[in-house]
Amino acid sequence: MAEVLSEFADHLRLEKARSAHTVRAYTADLRGLISFAGARGVPLTGIDLALLRAWLAEQTRRGAARTTVARQVSSAKTFFAWAAREGIVDDDPAIRLQAPKAHRVLPAVLAPEQAADAVATAAPDGADTDDPIALRDRLIVELLYSSGIRVGELCGLDLDDVDDDRRVLRVIGKGDKQRTVPYGTPAAAALDDWRRRGRPALATAASGEALLLGARGGRLDQRMARTVVHRATAAQGTEIGPHGLRHSAATHLLEGGADLRVVQELLGHSSLATTQLYTHVSVERLRAVHDQAHPRA
Repeated sequence: MAEVLSEFADHLRLEKARSAHTVRAYTADLRGLISFAGARGVPLTGIDLALLRAWLAEQTRRGAARTTVARQVSSAKTFFAWAAREGIVDDDPAIRLQAPKAHRVLPAVLAPEQAADAVATAAPDGADTDDPIALRDRLIVELLYSSGIRVGELCGLDLDDVDDDRRVLRVIGKGDKQRTVPYGTPAAAALDDWRRRGRPALATAASGEALLLGARGGRLDQRMARTVVHRATAAQGTEIGPHGLRHSAATHLLEGGADLRVVQELLGHSSLATTQLYTHVSVERLRAVHDQAHPRA
């Protein structure tokens, strides 16, 4: 089974262009499924639809979220479709397996003034500091909010992915899809400060072309970027992570009059339905303001 899962992981990485996070999650799901089947004396080739449903029911009984169960369904369907093509199993038992509908939760977002304060909190001395970590942390929050990119996309940026003349970033998103994303004037200033006074102080032979660096000179780790964002936003009373800044950017774009399809392109959503979630956030805000401000609300 270890060899089969290793081959499946290669399939996900090389043919499906799935992220390292997705590969880890899918293979972990499958190890859990195989363990569940093995405890019942069922080999891989004996797994059927009934056993798959029993496995998912067990996950639900243990308190797994709908989103987690939905991912486990995707893991099983992707694996067995591949295994059937490769002749590892005779038939695909997951072809009729269905995922539960996930609850759509309105994301927490910052108000525009909170987002501005979060940037200031990330680097208290602003552009006047000579501390390379402070300059980097300011840029992390500024770029995530200004461009709405994912934290993985941020950490994957190289120096030549920045087009100063057009003020855009070249971003490699999910599925290795490339898109161009603009950023604002404050982010441009933060970028300039980081590249002139911050990055040279941290750069080593191991830095390569990475735009953002860790304290030891290697490419910035996503966990550190998340820590920076959580620390900066906690001071605003609404602690959120990088994805919350992405939610905030999308919401503020729509509230400012941006077209939904433009926001879809900026965020790199494959489906417009995903982007439409942010319209609900804007409506909720409008309703809250109406309830508070209108004399006959």
